[in-house]
Amino acid sequence: MSSNSFGGSEPVNLPNRGLLGSGWRPLNREIDWGYLSHLVFNDTWEITQKSFAFLSNLADAVGRHQYAWWANVFHLFSDDTRYNVDTFWNYITPEPPTPDYRYPEVLSTQTPIVQNVSRDSIPIDYVLNKLQETTVKNVLAILGKPDLIIQYYWERYFYLPIEKFSSWERVETLGTVYAYWSKADIWLTIEIFDRNQKQYTLTAKELTPLINKATYNLAVILSGYKSRVGQVQSQFSLRAFPSNIQSFSDLVQQSILDENQLAVLVHGEPGTGKTAWTQAVAKEILMPLGYVIFILDHDAVENFVPPAYIERICIIINEADNLAQDRASLAAQSNNKTEHILSLLDGTLYQSVIDESDLQKQQKLVVLMTCNTTERLDPALLRKGRIDLISEFTHKFV
Repeated sequence: MSSNSFGGSEPVNLPNRGLLGSGWRPLNREIDWGYLSHLVFNDTWEITQKSFAFLSNLADAVGRHQYAWWANVFHLFSDDTRYNVDTFWNYITPEPPTPDYRYPEVLSTQTPIVQNVSRDSIPIDYVLNKLQETTVKNVLAILGKPDLIIQYYWERYFYLPIEKFSSWERVETLGTVYAYWSKADIWLTIEIFDRNQKQYTLTAKELTPLINKATYNLAVILSGYKSRVGQVQSQFSLRAFPSNIQSFSDLVQQSILDENQLAVLVHGEPGTGKTAWTQAVAKEILMPLGYVIFILDHDAVENFVPPAYIERICIIINEADNLAQDRASLAAQSNNKTEHILSLLDGTLYQSVIDESDLQKQQKLVVLMTCNTTERLDPALLRKGRIDLISEFTHKFV
């Protein structure tokens, strides 16, 4: 990373005053002898040509015969001469550091996320975007203060002294902001998306460990037109259930540890604690292992694809007998929800094309489903290889 001087006089052009008033300072480039020697030995003709052209311009500035000597001295400080000096200086000095876009892992979000809900749409896109925004902001909170904050605006670079940084919401953004954490080797780019929104982009060689920390204990619920990104909650513990359900829970836990993909179905009459059990499994087993919990209603399941940047995902589907209905029935023929959930259980829905960044290579998926009866379920759902574990709840728990 090149050496830069964080000092210099303040520019007088009016558009920059907003940045200067917010604590930004001009970033002046200085000589990096390693960079200069690289130019001399590897681009000899170009640097020679530019050097002679620069000296020729200076000679013309002070050698004009039609003007007095003092007028030529003043001409040295003209905008035209200043432009020539800046152009040559920028050529022989390295640019300030910016993100390496060859880094394989990238995570972006717009902020703030705006929810648009109508009678014809469900907020699945909103809640997934909100989760991504939460993840990016949590990563930034984990990283803390960066080692470098610079901004490119009106063809000039500015820097923000680290001691003046308090939060990203308070950083004045008029151009493009770059921030860098050397210990984690992570870049943040902030761009103005429109008048009220910004685009945050994280770029790194390896983001997954930080994303895992940032999504710890996160849960998403989407029911009807209501959605929420929050924390996992459970009213009952697993040890509050009957002994046979506790034994089944132990089996589920071991299977989660052993398998990359697991589907569990519990069925029984209303009031036997099926929904409470899925919440307890999410809180006591899945959350400590780093799973992000998605509690989705039927419309959300139909439009849901697991986010590729999350390594471990659990989907909870209640009343699955109203979703994956027997396709021979008239009720199931009017929608494609059964096909969608079958594809989800097979993994073909999101694993048929591997993301170029390869972020989802180690992705693990757990699906927990409840239903009152298995009689209405499509036979293909119960076929071996789709549902790994099944149990009937008979004790009136609630």
